[in-house]
Amino acid sequence: MKSIQIKRRPRLKDPVMIAAWPGMGDVALKAALYLKDKLGAVEFAEISSEEYFHPSGVWIDNSIISVPQHPTGKFYFYKNTAGSRDIIIFISDAQPFIDKGYEYAREIVDLALSFKVKIIYTFAAMPLPIEHTQMPQVYAAATKKEILDTFSKMDLKLMPTGQISGLNGLVLGVAKDHGIEGVCLLGEISLYTIQIENPLASIAVLSIIAKILDINLDLSDLQKYADQINREIEHLIEYLKNPPEEQEERPIDQSEIDILKKGLADLSSLPDSAKMRIEELFRLAKKDLSRAIELKRELDKWNIYEQYEDSFLDLFKKPPKKNN
Repeated sequence: MKSIQIKRRPRLKDPVMIAAWPGMGDVALKAALYLKDKLGAVEFAEISSEEYFHPSGVWIDNSIISVPQHPTGKFYFYKNTAGSRDIIIFISDAQPFIDKGYEYAREIVDLALSFKVKIIYTFAAMPLPIEHTQMPQVYAAATKKEILDTFSKMDLKLMPTGQISGLNGLVLGVAKDHGIEGVCLLGEISLYTIQIENPLASIAVLSIIAKILDINLDLSDLQKYADQINREIEHLIEYLKNPPEEQEERPIDQSEIDILKKGLADLSSLPDSAKMRIEELFRLAKKDLSRAIELKRELDKWNIYEQYEDSFLDLFKKPPKKNN
């Protein structure tokens, strides 16, 4: 734990860990922040981020440029008097660059080991062709089958194949390598809303984790926020179906779907972690063209390939020959 500063060392009862950071729909980050606030979890440790993050920009306030800021990663604890296990919650502002991901995951797992954590939970999004108003279902993947068997009575689907990208999966892989069990809970999100917050999916995963950990969690505030987001989406869809100059209702065609996606993207910027990952993949692809496949997949995942198309195609251009 070379980069972790422990401010206090609480005595915890058979603790579990929940780890979260930004990602699609902000499903994981919103869920963890809400859980922390509702439980009143107390900060006790922090990861120094200078080694794992390189600032990629600055904030401007009233035309004044600020000093570049490093993301923060903090650990919180909650003594679960109603249940049999206390809870450690780790929340990071961003995910580290690809080449630092394993080391960062190892720091998190090392702290878990020091507190004798036996299982780590992460949250993620599962983009699927569903309606944005539909209550998302939750998928699960675990480090061994016996864990999934204990969820048989819960309203969960199992993720049969695929990949869990970023720290959502990497932390669990590192945990498994060090004898800690792991579970990822993935909340469904609509494919056309991946770039905006999706509190409905956060509610879905929090409902499951509350049952697993035997905690009483009031989700009404998060539901109000979800209703607000859905109203904004409905307004945009209604406008596209019935613009002011056209009173007759008609189906949305492909060009309007593209406009819808752009409009939804404008409601919320791409998470900083995704921007940093894309920048890092561009850097790696310039050195090793085989990484371009991974880069293209990441751009498609966030529906932003068109924004980066010129830069992406430039990777395949041969450098001009020098005149002798």
